[in-house]
Amino acid sequence: MDDSKRAFIRANTEAMTPPHVPEIFLHLAGEAHALWRKTEEELAEIGLEPPFWAFAWAGGQGLARYVFDHPDCVSGRRVLDFATGSGLVAIAAAKAGASEVTASDIDPFCETAVALNAGLNSVAIDYDGRDLVGSSLPAIDVLLAGDVFFDRAMSARLVPWFAELAQSGVDILVGDPGRSYLPRERLTLLDVYEVPVTRALEDAEVKKTSVWRFL
Repeated sequence: MDDSKRAFIRANTEAMTPPHVPEIFLHLAGEAHALWRKTEEELAEIGLEPPFWAFAWAGGQGLARYVFDHPDCVSGRRVLDFATGSGLVAIAAAKAGASEVTASDIDPFCETAVALNAGLNSVAIDYDGRDLVGSSLPAIDVLLAGDVFFDRAMSARLVPWFAELAQSGVDILVGDPGRSYLPRERLTLLDVYEVPVTRALEDAEVKKTSVWRFL
């Protein structure tokens, strides 16, 4: 674990529970934390991407809640939490009985955040920092993806990859609070949650968040 990243995360976050997933503790930034309010220029000066790992996003909270409510979807299975951020969904999968859990994100800060958060929850999670989009991923049974359809370009990359993985037998579960680029025509609705979120990130205090299976 990178000591400087670990020190930065500990200095700029607090250990707390996401409101919709009280079973889990995460290092999170507060409602009006200066970490999120820094400009992109300020963040670039210290070599930091926007700190998506410091918040419990609605799609991730909904998906983690679904995993706890339906542990059979991951129990005894090999799980990849794609675009993991804080590691929230990966931790939920580990606690729900997954046989193996790998968290994946291209943000280098996420590896340290996930390691710290896994430690808070006494679970073992592997990490993969590569850009996995387009990979065949032969060693997983379930792919979990919270808040990944956030713009047109990302959706255009993910849809054909998810379709290929689903065809190969990977079970793909998506958590999403109604983003504009969600490919609803490829999805089957599994559940709906009302998820409390921070006003620093969203346009409401509660977001209707759906969990889907990608077909």
